[in-house]
Amino acid sequence: MASATLLLPLRSRLPGQALAGDVARSLGRADRLLGERGARAQLRRHFQLLPDHWPVAALTRQLDSDDAAHGGWLRADPVRIAPDIAGARMMAHGEALELTGEDVAQLLPALRPMFGDAGFTLDAPHPSRWYLRVPREARLPAFAPVEEVLGDDLFAHLPEGDAGRRWRALLSEAQVTLHNHPWNAQRVAQGKPPVNSLWFWGGGVLPDSVRTRFRQIKGNEVLLRSLAKAAGVGADGGEDGHIDALIDLRHLRSLDLLARDALQPLLAALGRRELDSLTLDFEDGAIFRLQRNQRWRFWRKPMPHLDAARPDHVPA
Repeated sequence: MASATLLLPLRSRLPGQALAGDVARSLGRADRLLGERGARAQLRRHFQLLPDHWPVAALTRQLDSDDAAHGGWLRADPVRIAPDIAGARMMAHGEALELTGEDVAQLLPALRPMFGDAGFTLDAPHPSRWYLRVPREARLPAFAPVEEVLGDDLFAHLPEGDAGRRWRALLSEAQVTLHNHPWNAQRVAQGKPPVNSLWFWGGGVLPDSVRTRFRQIKGNEVLLRSLAKAAGVGADGGEDGHIDALIDLRHLRSLDLLARDALQPLLAALGRRELDSLTLDFEDGAIFRLQRNQRWRFWRKPMPHLDAARPDHVPA
């Protein structure tokens, strides 16, 4: 038995020509489901964490340094903010800043004493991913994921209430330190964006276990790789030839490329019985499950467009 599941972006991010041929017929005959919308919900459909929380910092820390079991973790990622009429807007974070080891060597020493005085250790095993080590029992406020803040007003997403006061103060102090750092002036002179703030998010401790039904996971996205490592899954198939593969195609932005380079070859494999099932999982919650015996659903019309789908049912 072999199956494949494709992780796909929002359908609205796949402009292109109308569906045609085998792709349109197969999607028209597929089982259609509707799951929860969002990137996090999409991954939760395929990974089960015990206890049931979503500690991004601990998961990616384990990928970066293999030491996440030794404490609690919070991402303190470098970001670039720009003032606007309403306050300050996050314009870039992480890899978009094109940081190097030299950037880390210049900027972190100025920030470490401040966080050390607060009882936290700051380090950066990867130039784009900075971490605070916090006590395992630390009660952290709710921090907004960085992808929700990008492009928006930074202050609208700050942690609220008494629990967030300490973190708002730390963020303000970090912003002052980074704004005044001469290394940022040098980056700007070189045409690079400044690193003028941090963003705290993804806090928690490493899960006791991470499970998935897949025996092969292909993709370069950091959180997906972190979850695969935690679940003990690599990019190779099962030793007995049994392959349940999860393939990350969320970077695609062309329906034509998706149909030509992914769907048509996989549908052909389904027809040759090399594949038993194929699932398309879109970030907006639309899910298509295709199987070979669906070819007998001749009464169902081809699907001309992805957004024409209506779910057959909503999974519990």
